[in-house]
Amino acid sequence: MTPPIPARDAPEPPTPRLLSLDALRGFDMFWIIGAEGLVRGLQKFAGGGLIGLVAEQLHHKAWAGFHFEDLIFPLFVFIAGVSLVFSLEKTLRQSGRRTAVLRILKRSALLYCLGILYYGGFSTPFESIRLLGVLQRIALCYLFSGLLFCYLKPRALAGVCAGLLVGYWALMWFVPVPGHGSGNFAEGANLANYIDRQYLPLRKHDGDHDPEGLLSTLPAIASCLLGVFAGLVLRNPAFTDREKVFRLVAGGLACLALGWAWHPNFPVIKKLWTSSFVLVAGGYSCLLLAAFYQVVDVWKFRKWAMPFVWIGVNPITIYFGGHFIDFEAMAKLFVGGPVGAACGRYGELVLVVTTLGFGFWFLRFLHQRKIFLRV
Repeated sequence: MTPPIPARDAPEPPTPRLLSLDALRGFDMFWIIGAEGLVRGLQKFAGGGLIGLVAEQLHHKAWAGFHFEDLIFPLFVFIAGVSLVFSLEKTLRQSGRRTAVLRILKRSALLYCLGILYYGGFSTPFESIRLLGVLQRIALCYLFSGLLFCYLKPRALAGVCAGLLVGYWALMWFVPVPGHGSGNFAEGANLANYIDRQYLPLRKHDGDHDPEGLLSTLPAIASCLLGVFAGLVLRNPAFTDREKVFRLVAGGLACLALGWAWHPNFPVIKKLWTSSFVLVAGGYSCLLLAAFYQVVDVWKFRKWAMPFVWIGVNPITIYFGGHFIDFEAMAKLFVGGPVGAACGRYGELVLVVTTLGFGFWFLRFLHQRKIFLRV
């Protein structure tokens, strides 16, 4: 009698992609690639009112306070935290911790190098190289948050997150800066700026200090960990969709309340990435994620979000796209010169809309052919 052939383990079904997360990432990138120009173009002939209020929100606060523009970068860091839960959990389960750690190290190194290239790479004099910037900060946040996720349980992660926020506040509040004392949060007089001035080599964005500087990287890691906690909520099969949305909303409101309550003692300042700023930005990020998840993945209202998805699945492509494809120059071939002049005061707006149209067309082309540039 022929012995029965043992059945092979069934392959693990693929994890369904969270379309709401792609859409939210695309929504965030949308404001980077040209939505600001669209709103400002509308403002020129719409004047004040709602358009004026929106346009005002598209300027960074000069120092303390919070505008929508100040949310764009920390929202992306938050989304990176949500995403790593889905990607690393699968890698840990299927291939083990060693493979997951190697993946984190490789992706972080590649993203960091892309950041160096984005700011000019070696096309500029050596002293003009910017070691810390937007992509470099995302790389560092992903690196440390990913490693912590691989080795710590959620409760320990929460302790690390709280420790980073409280520890950063303690350093900024109690460590004296030569010539300025302690607890000074003015530009150029605070500890984070002082450390950049003393220890961050090469080019710094703001002269002798950098908004993505050395010390402020610590609370930025906490921003990514807040995304990890949101990802753990969405990934938990024990929660219904309603419970997931409720927990995200409750967490977002709690972060906002704590952040603004901390503001009088430790002001909300994006350029210092203060602990109160982490909580305020994390709170708004959590509420946006809840809204996108409810509409896109629970209610299945998806058609309106597809242009954002095209951006969201190819963020590196569109971020670097401007270096290789001049969409505005392409738009001018069609609506520049006499066409733009014929549009009168609407000419600039027509140019912005056409430029965005070419960008969306390009991303849709890549999406339909499943061409994705990922690190």
